[in-house]
Amino acid sequence: MTDLYRVAEAETGLTEEEIREALAQSLKGRSPKQVLILPPDFTRFHSNAGFITRVYYQLLTEMGAEVDIMPTLGTHDPMTPEQIKAMFGDIPQERFLVHDWRNDVVKIGEAPAEFLEEITEGLWHAPIDFEVNRHIMDGRYDLSISPGQVVPHEVIGMANHAKNLFVGAGGSAVINRSHMVGAVYGMERMMGKDHTPVRKLFDYGLTHFLQERPILFVLTVTTAPGGQIRTHGLFIGEGRDCLTEAVKLAQKKNIDFVEHGIQKCVVYLDPDEFHSTWLGNKAIYRTRMAMADGGELLILAPGVEKFGEDKEVDRLIRKYGYRGRLTVLEEFEKEENTDLRENMGAAAHLIHGSSDGRFHITYAVKNITREEIEGVGFGSASYDEMSKRFDPERLQYGYNIVDGEEIYFIPNPALGLWINRETFLDKEKEEVI
Repeated sequence: MTDLYRVAEAETGLTEEEIREALAQSLKGRSPKQVLILPPDFTRFHSNAGFITRVYYQLLTEMGAEVDIMPTLGTHDPMTPEQIKAMFGDIPQERFLVHDWRNDVVKIGEAPAEFLEEITEGLWHAPIDFEVNRHIMDGRYDLSISPGQVVPHEVIGMANHAKNLFVGAGGSAVINRSHMVGAVYGMERMMGKDHTPVRKLFDYGLTHFLQERPILFVLTVTTAPGGQIRTHGLFIGEGRDCLTEAVKLAQKKNIDFVEHGIQKCVVYLDPDEFHSTWLGNKAIYRTRMAMADGGELLILAPGVEKFGEDKEVDRLIRKYGYRGRLTVLEEFEKEENTDLRENMGAAAHLIHGSSDGRFHITYAVKNITREEIEGVGFGSASYDEMSKRFDPERLQYGYNIVDGEEIYFIPNPALGLWINRETFLDKEKEEVI
């Protein structure tokens, strides 16, 4: 099919009817019998993939197709029935499959060491296996649909497209090693950019090992002021071009420049969306390029009750903590720390989750003890006390004055990337985003 793009003229975004018409058009000329839809999970609620999945389910079942839906959990917890209903509406729950990243995958190929050395400028020297959920390779499905949001991301630069397959529906080998590649290369070299080493890795896997599978990408660019989803663009296609175009719009809509380094940033994590520091640390990833040296990042996290989504990852975070890049790499190299080397994704997460001493990070929580928070390397504060002073219901997005102090408030870190324009302009002399 020819790629299908829709970009909203109004700042309020595309209407539901405009989106529905585009999705219907994307199915013209197709007569699938069995379809697998691969939407993101509840942590990407504001992608508008829930609505898109519902529309496709209705259109396809009306065409006589049998439709299964497998949320691309990656390493996250399975969605609860309540989350499924909130995100996907009245689609029958029995149509949902659960992705198991440790056990329910098949190897489909390998990226050679020479290729990894080339794309990482010699920083990575080992091959990487590509694994995906077995359903993606099941010949019974004559169409797979992969909806999701293109937005700045700490591991790959800009999220979605093939990442939804190789991480969201991938196995431990590709998840762990790709995350470690991103950590070694450096997240601040990649966030908000398209052709990063991890993106090149996933492009390689898509081109070499999934070319014969019928996969339709349905990419959104969204914002959510006040929690209301605005879909600014919809990019549908089977190849790479739809991602290229979506990235251009996401760089305009989802990257915010601040005029100077932020001395105090307050980030709110919606308790329905963020239950762990594994997810909540987006507050760190997405603001680190805007934080001033010596500044403070206060994370209001009423729903955070654990560190890792996975029990083993939770144990590793508690054991090693967010101690900085050099410390994690030192622990990673120790012969006795096989548990960390066997979970490269966790090691990469620990690297990403530290400011390397450049600014102070405080988690204000309700459901984890002060000792536990401080035990992994963060500062700790009472959510009840901090939310009274910095009330997320009253603060406005951006700069606020609270008790005579200037703070910068971000109500949802997952929807953007914040960069200090001063330091960005300095780096621009050497590198273009």
